[in-house]
Amino acid sequence: MVEMNTRYGSTTRTAAEIDEGLRSYMLTVYNYMASALILTGLAAYVTANVPAVLELLYSFVQGPDGGIYLTGMKPLGWVIAFSPLAMVFLISARVHKMQSSTAQILFWVFAGLMGMSLASILFTYTATSIAKTFFITAAAFGSLSLFGYTTKKNLSGMGSFLFMGLIGLIIAMIVNFFLQSSMMEFVISVVGVLIFAGLTAYDTQRIKLMYMAEDGSEMASKKAIMGALSLYLNFINMFLFLLQFFGNRE
Repeated sequence: MVEMNTRYGSTTRTAAEIDEGLRSYMLTVYNYMASALILTGLAAYVTANVPAVLELLYSFVQGPDGGIYLTGMKPLGWVIAFSPLAMVFLISARVHKMQSSTAQILFWVFAGLMGMSLASILFTYTATSIAKTFFITAAAFGSLSLFGYTTKKNLSGMGSFLFMGLIGLIIAMIVNFFLQSSMMEFVISVVGVLIFAGLTAYDTQRIKLMYMAEDGSEMASKKAIMGALSLYLNFINMFLFLLQFFGNRE
């Protein structure tokens, strides 16, 4: 068996062991991501279906058909809406200084808050169209992530291009918040899907290249959490933009 020159302590890692370590590492990343998506879905469902929780975040009325119609967001709702963004910055800035167990807890809290902030889409779109869009997103995400993992092409050049596109997308969304242009909203959705599709492939390859056989369990766990966070954000954003095309409004 061919041996590599990579050492951890006094143990020489073989190529087969490194490959097995990489597979285990990537599986951990995907497990974290999938668990976060499940937690997000549960948090959104509970928020939308428990009146006491819903009343803390939203103003709403009950229609003659018995349905609940949101009419506005309360102050706590705005806090919940922006808290996931603050959590992303917190985890990204402090992950190297915190224990992996702390990073995990913050990651789960982030996923739960994201679910609470997304509860409103359950009142905006039909359950069937949300489920359909989720599976379309999952299929697209899986294909793009597989491409990023298996391709021999270096995707690092896409990073700066996609980042600039993301900045432009955010600016366009802020502008359209005031303009309320349906055409601009359509263009934003198309560009958003393309950007996060590209980021899914790019981030998967980047996460793969982050793996180092000599990493200890603590460092490997932190890398897996940060990788899962990146892929989770790509999935959620792609889902939300695709919902503009496939979602049927209530």
